[in-house]
Amino acid sequence: MLNQQASLDANPCYVEVDAGGWYVLIANYTGGNVAVFPVQRDGSLGEATDMKQYQGSSVNRERQEGPHAHCIVLDPTNRFAYSCDLGTDKIMIFLFDARNGKLMPNEQPWVQVKPGAGPRHLTLHPSGKYVFVLNELHSTITTFARDPGKGSLKELQTLSTLPADFKGTSWSADIHVSADGRFVYCSNRGHDSIAIFRIEPRNGALTSVGHESTRGMTPRNFAIDPTGSFLLVANQKSDNIVVFRIDQKTGRLIATRQVAEVPSPVCLKFTTPFS
Repeated sequence: MLNQQASLDANPCYVEVDAGGWYVLIANYTGGNVAVFPVQRDGSLGEATDMKQYQGSSVNRERQEGPHAHCIVLDPTNRFAYSCDLGTDKIMIFLFDARNGKLMPNEQPWVQVKPGAGPRHLTLHPSGKYVFVLNELHSTITTFARDPGKGSLKELQTLSTLPADFKGTSWSADIHVSADGRFVYCSNRGHDSIAIFRIEPRNGALTSVGHESTRGMTPRNFAIDPTGSFLLVANQKSDNIVVFRIDQKTGRLIATRQVAEVPSPVCLKFTTPFS
């Protein structure tokens, strides 16, 4: 270990590194804020260069009694940062100052999703023209059109991530777009599935392809490998990682029967080979 820095509030839950590798951005869930830390030349972290505290609440008294920052994601140009606040049903939009490590309010500083939806994670389409937001509490996915020059968002569509006949309790968890930009995948904890949607390239509209069982319990996180051929699911409460092959034509998932036993897996990341 090189060093550590205080996250500036309770329960940090998300980490993002800027394109230059000079800053680390984090979201503090219970604290309801996001913060920026500089990366020193030796790889250690300096003291925070910025922190933005969210304010407010929403209609779910148990989960939305105050702000809950759940993620912060930079766009491919490193100019804009988007953060889901589950507690206020807002997507915060910042201009990112990559020279000084500062988050500044965008001209459009935020957008609202439906009351009680609880936005958790988001991902950008490879084209930069669309943003897909996963709403944990409503188990929905909301598509936004994005202006790449201004960073602004305009809601286009909201769909359920669950089958129409599902009657149980479930919460959405993670979301990723395929490398070719043709499909978006979401995980459901409770239904224990991956929801699959086809993306219309002309306007970003989504069409449901179906659902695939994760062959485990509570798929908190999943990842698509760098080749775009495989999707790996971390089933937190069944202590396993299950590997699926992605059908490149349909986007559907095919179980490979490759399963790794791992205690309570909650996050998967691929790295480049070590030299």
